[in-house]
Amino acid sequence: MDTLLFSLLSLAYFILLVLALRIFKVGSVLFLLPVIAGLVYDNGIIASGRFIGEGPLLEGLNLVRFWIHAFFTPLLTLFSWKTLDQAEISWAKSSITRISAFLLTLLLILLELFTEVFGLELEPRLEYGVLSYSSAETSGGPPLMVLMVSFVLLAASIVIWRKQKWAWFFIGSLLMIIGSAVELPVESGAVTNIFELILLSSLLATAYFQGKPSDLRKNS
Repeated sequence: MDTLLFSLLSLAYFILLVLALRIFKVGSVLFLLPVIAGLVYDNGIIASGRFIGEGPLLEGLNLVRFWIHAFFTPLLTLFSWKTLDQAEISWAKSSITRISAFLLTLLLILLELFTEVFGLELEPRLEYGVLSYSSAETSGGPPLMVLMVSFVLLAASIVIWRKQKWAWFFIGSLLMIIGSAVELPVESGAVTNIFELILLSSLLATAYFQGKPSDLRKNS
């Protein structure tokens, strides 16, 4: 069942990627594209695992997933900053805020590399019919980088909600946090990935909303 779910997730992300390319002129989309593309790959490799089979090829393909995650997920920090900039938040337009956003993104990339990727040892894992390679060292929760990105997204979404009366950014961010924190009684390894899809859909919808002329946004 999970093989089908991850296949559908990869397809859904591919559709999101196509939609993102269609509104590429909106500045914040630039930071979403690598994240969405990475999730197309991530879910696609997980879905393909049992067909590829256990071995060096599948291990290498899964290792790429961790590198993509380390370099692309922190870009959501820049997406958050850009949404504030596009919402005409005065302090978000300052050079200090812009530089701080880029420095925080770089810090989060390095944090993920040094805590999760460098020295990573992978082992095969068969779960709910899906074969993948994951870290031999299991942690008790999401990585620190993910927690910090989630906080940045949530904080930015609250400002956007208050400033532009657009709640979907906040809803997507909140659901992602709940989905990561609460263990649902569902026999599937795709639950968190489904919440990720909800989050990315809400972020793309936010970019589309902000790309509309101001008079049309008021009617959204």
